[in-house]
Amino acid sequence: MKKTDLKLGVIGSGGRGGNLARTAHQPGRGARITACCDVSPATLERNRTDFGADIFTTHDYRALLGRDLDAIIIGTPDFLHEEQALAAIAHGHALYLEKPMALSTAACDRILAAAKKHQVRLYVGHNMRHMAFVRKMKALIDEGVIGEVKACWCRHFVGHGGDFYFRDWHAERRYVNGLLLQKAAHDIDVIHWLCGGYSRLVNALGALTLYGDLPGRKPAMPGPRRINVADQDWKLFPPTKFRGLNHRIDIEDLSSMQMKLDNGVFATYAQCHYTPDYWRNYTVIGTEGRLENFGNGEPGTHLRLWNQRASWNEKADATYRIPIQRGTHGGADPKIIGEFLRYVREGGHTDTNPLAARESIAAGCAATDSLRHGGMPQKVPAPSPAIVRWFERGGA
Repeated sequence: MKKTDLKLGVIGSGGRGGNLARTAHQPGRGARITACCDVSPATLERNRTDFGADIFTTHDYRALLGRDLDAIIIGTPDFLHEEQALAAIAHGHALYLEKPMALSTAACDRILAAAKKHQVRLYVGHNMRHMAFVRKMKALIDEGVIGEVKACWCRHFVGHGGDFYFRDWHAERRYVNGLLLQKAAHDIDVIHWLCGGYSRLVNALGALTLYGDLPGRKPAMPGPRRINVADQDWKLFPPTKFRGLNHRIDIEDLSSMQMKLDNGVFATYAQCHYTPDYWRNYTVIGTEGRLENFGNGEPGTHLRLWNQRASWNEKADATYRIPIQRGTHGGADPKIIGEFLRYVREGGHTDTNPLAARESIAAGCAATDSLRHGGMPQKVPAPSPAIVRWFERGGA
């Protein structure tokens, strides 16, 4: 029997929200976009072209919430997530909330509590759990190929940092809190997933080491500045040549954090926003071996396993080739949208879950606080037991 299409609304239907909407729009195959909200008239015009001239469009997300919808996708800037998520949940809509969940641990807890109160299916867009190389690492670790996990390191080379994070609102603390939150949310979540626990003690160091000193800033303007894609210097290097950055930059472009997880695993994460290359490298060490990724889904991406004694073994003891996946974000977007749509219809377990999303933000917030207070260790508060029990049962 043919499924009736789920009716989906999108708040923030340009940029990331637009990518998710185009992936989710599957008329006749289970879901269709029927309502879009964005502050850009050009984006709404494109939405009508992509999804049909008869869709509902608006500049006010509150008008969209009153529509007859089965679920809502929120793809707006980070600082709008809490307000819009709480409003959507209060209307009873199943919700896909793009990461980061919110800008503070308390805000995340308010969203979780609202979902429990209103019995709403909440899903958070940590799509790296659906990337093929991450899933293969998780499967190998769960199989025991490196024994019991004891340590994890992640080096994040953010080669497009100047293009994406220092030209617009991402450069200001009031809109993102910090890049150990905004950018690292994916990586902290992956570290937690691979290691099987959540951070409970963190510390961090970092600073604004390059972009704060560059000349030729854009003039101040009211409200958060949006990226003009045409202005991005994709091939410009070194980043000391960048001009036209945000008028105000008060976030760090170089940072590292240490984590002690609740299961005793120790982890380290480091990011730099002016490297020539862009990728993430995870190393997971257990009692019987070490596993490491090379590439993040591009052609040639593979994992290497070392589980024999040696002084230097470039080829490793085993290599696992990762096949190319179709779709944006290394093939993760079609999979995460597919899981979300199935969750809206059926509920049940999902690999991406709100508790884990909250834990990545809580660790990032505590690390940011540590970084800005001389590296002092900070405890990461756990969510309430009642919230944990409700979401572990699958939520609504």
